[in-house]
Amino acid sequence: MKKLITFALTAVLASSEGARLKDFASIEGIRDNQLIGYGIVVGLAGTGDKQLTLFSTQTLSNLLQRMGVTVNPAVMQVHNMASVMVTATLPPFAQPGTRIDATAAAIGDATNLQGGILLLTPLKAANGETYAVAQGPVITGGFVAGRGGNSETKNHPTVGRSPDGAIVERTPPSIEPSSHLKLQLRQSDFTTAARVVEAINKRFASPGMPVARAESSGLLVVDVPPSYSTRTVEFISEMESLNVDADRPAKIVINERTGTIVMGKDVKITPVAIMHGALSVEIRTKIEVSQPLPLSGGQTTVVPQTTVGAQDQKAKAIVLQKGATVEDLVRALQAIGSTPRDVLAILQAMRSAGALAAEIEVI
Repeated sequence: MKKLITFALTAVLASSEGARLKDFASIEGIRDNQLIGYGIVVGLAGTGDKQLTLFSTQTLSNLLQRMGVTVNPAVMQVHNMASVMVTATLPPFAQPGTRIDATAAAIGDATNLQGGILLLTPLKAANGETYAVAQGPVITGGFVAGRGGNSETKNHPTVGRSPDGAIVERTPPSIEPSSHLKLQLRQSDFTTAARVVEAINKRFASPGMPVARAESSGLLVVDVPPSYSTRTVEFISEMESLNVDADRPAKIVINERTGTIVMGKDVKITPVAIMHGALSVEIRTKIEVSQPLPLSGGQTTVVPQTTVGAQDQKAKAIVLQKGATVEDLVRALQAIGSTPRDVLAILQAMRSAGALAAEIEVI
């Protein structure tokens, strides 16, 4: 059976108004922080960790001991609890008492976290300090139905999310906005950096006193104007709302697994003629048995019969004239019935021939 692959060839057209500065740049030091912790989920209907997961029983034994109950973990057989790793993202300037989402994932042999309750779990940052604690119901995006061989699993029931399940206990170490700001472009580009500097100076600079300058293709320095010296937050808000036409290199992104091909508007195509055909070779082997006549003294032998067939399809041709666009290429490839693998081969051949001025990235 041949595996059919569908593909999409999409032309991405940028808006003439550009994008907001906040969509492709961020202020240095104002960032999220990742948190992680180890905890247990209880209340499972027999779908928790088994006795072979030693750290689960040890964790439960230590928890009960702190509550005044001493139990030997070696004799425990508790299947209604599961050990999990809990993760969360701490936003910048989060104040104590703020609630954030937490995600719990089983690390033992638990099969389902559905209906479980996450017990109090400290969430720590990379420096080892606790910045939040998580506790509450765990909501899974899947389920398990049936028993034994007659069961069905939907999505991943061993990972669950606790909306607003973590409470911030300490303010993260974020850099307070000052009169001297640094902007970081998420994708370094000299043209984009120059355009951002021009847009900021055009909006906020006084004659002969620019407020923004580019130190590199990915870092810009912005001085808060004197008129905003006591209103830094308002200045950042207005600066992030500026529309800038971010420049991107001509690139074609190919996902061979899904057959998806994305081409940007900056992809240039020079005059080119394309001829594409297909050669298929089929080899078949048929096993035949030679049976001797009765009492003839002969032996039964197996004789393989091999046949080879070749078929060369007629080449399909398209011609792209000067000024051809991505849309023209899309329509031409669709007109000749190109498959995803055909498109991949054609694009690579066009780039090797110098007819396609773009970078090809395979993901």
